[in-house]
Amino acid sequence: MKVFVASLATETNTFSPVPTDRASFQTAFYAAPGQHPITPTLCSAAFTVLRKRAVAEDFELIEGTATWAEPGGLVQRQTYEALRDEILDQLRAALPVDAVVLGLHGAMVAQGYEDCEGDLAERVRQIAGQSAVIGATFDPHSHLTPQRVANLDILNAFLEFPHTDFVERAEQMVDLVLRTVRGEIKPVISVFDCRMIDVLPTSQQPMRGFIDSLKALEHQSPVLSASLIHGFLAGDVPEMGARIVIVTDNEKEFSEKIAHQKGMELFALRGKTRMTQHSIADALITTRHLLADDISQPIVLADIWDNPGGGVAGDGTLILEALLNTGMDDIAVATIWDPIAVTFCHAAGEGARIQLRFGGKSGPGAGNPIDATVIVLKAVSEAWESFGKSRVPLGPSAVVRIEGTHIDIILNTNRTQTFDPDIFSGIGIDIKTKKILVIKSTNHFYAAFKQVASAILYVDAGTHYPSDARRTDYRKLTRPLWPIVENPHETSSARPKPQTLPS
Repeated sequence: MKVFVASLATETNTFSPVPTDRASFQTAFYAAPGQHPITPTLCSAAFTVLRKRAVAEDFELIEGTATWAEPGGLVQRQTYEALRDEILDQLRAALPVDAVVLGLHGAMVAQGYEDCEGDLAERVRQIAGQSAVIGATFDPHSHLTPQRVANLDILNAFLEFPHTDFVERAEQMVDLVLRTVRGEIKPVISVFDCRMIDVLPTSQQPMRGFIDSLKALEHQSPVLSASLIHGFLAGDVPEMGARIVIVTDNEKEFSEKIAHQKGMELFALRGKTRMTQHSIADALITTRHLLADDISQPIVLADIWDNPGGGVAGDGTLILEALLNTGMDDIAVATIWDPIAVTFCHAAGEGARIQLRFGGKSGPGAGNPIDATVIVLKAVSEAWESFGKSRVPLGPSAVVRIEGTHIDIILNTNRTQTFDPDIFSGIGIDIKTKKILVIKSTNHFYAAFKQVASAILYVDAGTHYPSDARRTDYRKLTRPLWPIVENPHETSSARPKPQTLPS
């Protein structure tokens, strides 16, 4: 048996002003054939899984390129085509193959390509042939298209949000691919369009129970895999929205029935799944009350929409500015993306006292730049944080303290959201000395930070991320979705023209 594996992934916010080019992939993660690290990454966990299976089961594994760019705006056309063709050429050189395994995200959009993953899957099928088994694993914050389903034999998505199970889901997908090659199963894929788009965190009810019900299905024959594609709010593409995916062993009618049943169960939860979101003012009032109780661990204020993990710049200052105006102290911020400010801090050196303008530079909506006298506490050529078993690079970074306070801010060069408390400790900030932690993430932080926080407040700071589908000017949707349409399952009409609602 010969298996080819490759990974090409990013999450495209089609509303973001931050373009994605080749350097975006090189900076975030790029591994040439045979150079993938021993640790998995979010979308390339299949590499490490397949290495173990190849040794244990004595088959030939051919590794192609694995690369990932931090979420951002449209991928440059030449960049997508070059990376795609690089992988396709590697596949041609590996022929004949029995199987192809792809680590994808599912929300990549490039100039001229609304469905990059579908384009890649179709070209892989043309090269590998109809007899090859092709499997792919996806991030649930993606867009599942007919083109992908038509060209894949097996697909699944991470079930957890935060994505703590990406290795486990890669293991499932790889196992199903190998079993299919050996003739042990005949997978069929059924998809149900839930006709909705929302935020679906599995760290709380009711989504916790719903995901557990999908996991339970996977232990019932003939179900091989059950997945929920959440959709991605910031992707203006025709296939945006939530979908249920059921893979069974040659039982198409059964899989379609189950997909429909679970899809309508999810639809019944619409509007009930989001985390409780606070305005900045409400969050600060709550924070003051909590601090009055003399808590032993810091309060986490999660800036959920100025989140680089959703493709925005991550240089927003709205929460920090409000905290400064209140006079609160003992605060740490991770992170504010500002390569220019980092350069200035490195030039000044550790211990320097400088006038610095930072944040609020990428565009309107995320706050004004902060002008302050700061002390450069740290200036490093490379900083990291953890995401499960993965390491996420921050690039050249600096820690500055606003003079006269104990307010420490991490400034970074590589845009990334906050996943783990070691983003602070790795660059010299002891969170035990802090009362408040301000982080940029929607929910991926939760699993790690719940261990060290006295309270977690999700803050909707009013940034420009398209977090409410009713207020977003989608131009490419071709079907009705909730909440834009109250019950899209009862109408066959095309999506109405977007309306601007009152603030």
